[in-house]
Amino acid sequence: MTRSVSVVVRKSELDNFLFATIGDDRNDVPLSVLSALARLDVDPWLEAAELARLPRETATQRLASSIAALPDRQSAYLEHGTIAARLIALLPRQASPKIPSLGTLLDAGHETKFRAGMFLFAVLMAFMLAAQWIVVGRQPLAPVDSVQAPTSSTVLPQTLPPNSGK
Repeated sequence: MTRSVSVVVRKSELDNFLFATIGDDRNDVPLSVLSALARLDVDPWLEAAELARLPRETATQRLASSIAALPDRQSAYLEHGTIAARLIALLPRQASPKIPSLGTLLDAGHETKFRAGMFLFAVLMAFMLAAQWIVVGRQPLAPVDSVQAPTSSTVLPQTLPPNSGK
């Protein structure tokens, strides 16, 4: 199953959520959200980022069902809705509810960036060629026949090269 993750949320912003305690496991060892998601064979960072992207109510319901699905859960986990609401409050909230997912960005990202770069390059080249054409078009052309070599009225005496033998 492919998951999408918001690229706006950094891993360090998810630490408060991921390392928060759900409760104690059956051995009285504190169980973190990170451990619980890993036990469910879910990537904790991807899931946390996805939960941060969702509306609070939807994220709370999703996390509550994950907590309820934990194997060997304690009776304390029966209040999974309350626990989930407390934990979801630790997630960073996104500024915009319409944040593109990582899957969307990766599917179109490289190809779109390449096409945009090529388009920008083509526009720049067209602009440069047009500017060069305009500059060259404004310069008057000198006829080839009218070009004359400079003339001088003084004639220099001929001198022999040194060591010519004469």
